[in-house]
Amino acid sequence: MYTTLISASDLQALLQKENPPFLFDCSFDLTDARAGADQFQQGHLPGAVHADLDLNLSDKQHPDGLLAGRHPLPEKATFAAWLGAAGLNEGQQVVVYDRQGANYCGRLWWMLKWCGVEAVAVLDGGLQAWQAAGFALETGAVQAAHPAATAPLVMRGSLVPTVDTATLLGRLGDTGLTVIDARATPRFRGEIEPLDPVAGHIPGALNRPFAANMAPDGKFKSAAQLRQEFETLLAGRDPSSVVHHCGSGVSALPNLLAMAVAGMGLTALYPGSWSAWCNTPGTPRARS
Repeated sequence: MYTTLISASDLQALLQKENPPFLFDCSFDLTDARAGADQFQQGHLPGAVHADLDLNLSDKQHPDGLLAGRHPLPEKATFAAWLGAAGLNEGQQVVVYDRQGANYCGRLWWMLKWCGVEAVAVLDGGLQAWQAAGFALETGAVQAAHPAATAPLVMRGSLVPTVDTATLLGRLGDTGLTVIDARATPRFRGEIEPLDPVAGHIPGALNRPFAANMAPDGKFKSAAQLRQEFETLLAGRDPSSVVHHCGSGVSALPNLLAMAVAGMGLTALYPGSWSAWCNTPGTPRARS
């Protein structure tokens, strides 16, 4: 069972077995909602299904609106129905990938953990690593459509903790809380804000841009290096105190995954992230 990362060569070997893993391509672009589907058509791993951040991994009609953030989580039953319609069966190994540095496939990796699915892994290095290993891509729509799942997926208890706005607001200043913000440093400092109505960050948050987890080849850094970097960032704080966030609960996931790869556990996510925080009256905001 693969639960964090899988290499291109290991994935290729699994795909030759009797019960191959189910593949999801999560390619997306926040600035162009159609780009991910177009990229999928241009090339994807054989048999992969496209998982669209806006359409499949978010609930854009969430009743709480922006108080839930720009990418609110769907109801688990709705998510399970989509997974079953896509063809994912109970107990099947899942592998997710994108071509954006695990920025979007991390969301699906986490959502499956949120629903109690343990056997889900991120393709280390994404589509680029698959191509670099010399493996083929498909183009266009999936050549052999997956039949719908034979039975509904069982939604189990979450393997990953979450924190909502009210809880986080109530715990600000608590020494047992460590907030890590995955946005680029200029956004964290409040120098720019291209997506949300207010610039800045949650007071007391630490900044680790999600791209810091990647080596020059686009794969995750080694477990030892990731652990050393997070320990330096935490400066003695307990890893279990960490709550990850970003702009809308998406690009925080490479940090959360990296801590898991480093052997530091499955830490918490604030799904609404800055987009929910800055739209909630009474929340403090900092710039630095």
